[in-house]
Amino acid sequence: MRQFYLSYYDQIHQTVSGELTFEPKLSWSKYCVLIQVKNKNAKAFYECETINNNWSVRELERQIGSLLYERLAKSKDKTGLMKLTLKGQEVEKPEDAIKDPMILEFLNIPEAHQMVESKLEEALISNLQHFLLELGRGFAFVARQKRINLDGNNFYADLVFYHTILKCYVVIEIKTHKLTHSDLGQIQFYVNYFDQEIAANDDNPTIGLVLCTEKSDAMVKYTLGSNNTQIFASKYQFHLPTEDELEIELKKELVEIRKRMNLLKNPQKKQHD
Repeated sequence: MRQFYLSYYDQIHQTVSGELTFEPKLSWSKYCVLIQVKNKNAKAFYECETINNNWSVRELERQIGSLLYERLAKSKDKTGLMKLTLKGQEVEKPEDAIKDPMILEFLNIPEAHQMVESKLEEALISNLQHFLLELGRGFAFVARQKRINLDGNNFYADLVFYHTILKCYVVIEIKTHKLTHSDLGQIQFYVNYFDQEIAANDDNPTIGLVLCTEKSDAMVKYTLGSNNTQIFASKYQFHLPTEDELEIELKKELVEIRKRMNLLKNPQKKQHD
């Protein structure tokens, strides 16, 4: 068995400086899963996360299958990638806690299935343990359909969590359509209410997340302003992704970023188009 561990570390545990360490902290079955990951950086990341979160073999297999490393890595710079590889996922600011896309394959819902929001919400609650695994470290469930009474009118926030690392509430709205500006206005309303009426004095600002079938970073930017750091939108899907699919998503984001940069450089361009 020691020879297996040494072979494993020969493959994955070589740092940038070339140093090799040997600290087997996981079971044989978990290393058997890890050794199948071809990308050495991804392999080191999954090892860190398995140790940090005490994942079972099944949870480890699920996170590898959902391309967790690739989903987190796509928004990182070179320094962020190195930290991700050596330390695992670190949650220091709101965007660190948000995954995009969100993978809900554990619901066993066909991709083309048309679903009403209440049924999708019910399915997530029925599979809360799996949903918490997908959300990631630090999320604690608080409430479903949290009632907000304002001037005699009742409003209901779909799902409410508390993030134990960021020390703040997280309000999630579920939409079975493409993101709209009214969705963002709704989540902004909930975030403002939680900040003013529910959060304690020592809580950090509330995070708002809209889960939708298609998102638009430009929609978020121009609806909420460039200074927004608390409200996010994530696309969800009912099947495990492929690397090609993630690459397509990344290219879409890069196109939107370039468009916004061009508009900032040439504010008159929009008028002429």
